[in-house]
Amino acid sequence: MAPSAHPARRRAGWSFAKPSVIPGFGLTLGYTLTYLSIIVLIPVIALFLKAATTPLDKIVQIATSARTLKALEVSFGSSLIAACVNMVFGLIVAWVLVRYRFIGRRLLDAVVDLPFALPTAVAGIALSTLYAPKGWIGSLFAPAGPINKWIAEQTWLPFGWNEIVINWKIAYPPSGIVIALIFIGLPFMVRTVQPVLEEFEQELEEAAATLGANRWQTITRVILPRLTPAILTGFALAFARAVGEYGSVIFIAGNLPNVSEIAPLLIVIKLEEFDQAGASVIAGIMLIIAFVMLLIINLIQAWSRRRFGDV
Repeated sequence: MAPSAHPARRRAGWSFAKPSVIPGFGLTLGYTLTYLSIIVLIPVIALFLKAATTPLDKIVQIATSARTLKALEVSFGSSLIAACVNMVFGLIVAWVLVRYRFIGRRLLDAVVDLPFALPTAVAGIALSTLYAPKGWIGSLFAPAGPINKWIAEQTWLPFGWNEIVINWKIAYPPSGIVIALIFIGLPFMVRTVQPVLEEFEQELEEAAATLGANRWQTITRVILPRLTPAILTGFALAFARAVGEYGSVIFIAGNLPNVSEIAPLLIVIKLEEFDQAGASVIAGIMLIIAFVMLLIINLIQAWSRRRFGDV
């Protein structure tokens, strides 16, 4: 008679959970589903139920109004630009923190987490003070700023270029929104890529160099493919954080309708006008768009894991 199989192996044929030596799957799964339902699912369902109380023609009117479309464009467009910037420079920051040893590295590593601990309103006030037309950086690009004075003094410039006047407004236009979103999204990128870089085998780089690969080929064919899943994860986290940002943005954005008004601010305005249905409709649209974009990013991330391997 053949020996009987282990109970865990007998259950593996029909159970949807992998066998584990530690019991308690049913209890922990029930707690997980209950917790997620209370924290995530029930509020989302309540949001859509509130929006569903609005007549269909009213929903279409709110969703297609010029102010709503522009607010959504500003929110998602600025978030996408900020996430792309963080994807590049966050990778560079993570590389420097992992691969190099220098004085002040631990301090720099701690500074990366500053946007996590700093209240968003404080960050917005600091950024607006810095980049406002009379701020330390904003004043440099003002019409009467030092850069324009220096250009006017360069009489040797041809074609009358010394008469050019630079008037860059960093704070209050949509560019200020991008700066605020870059500030609050950078730690997500750095902290996602940094652990993967720390576990990366440098022997692979040495092997590539031994086989004749130059530095660019080593970066593009050895390092980046292994980092792609982590980079996409950091990009998704930075993008998701930026879409819902409110506190730091309203201080550095001009908050002008159809110009620099973000969708979260429009929702707050609707609530202040006691238009809860309108606020729910805009919030539902934001949720759907964000979910679709994050789903696409996750599908690309899953493909990259299958293509380049799980790291």
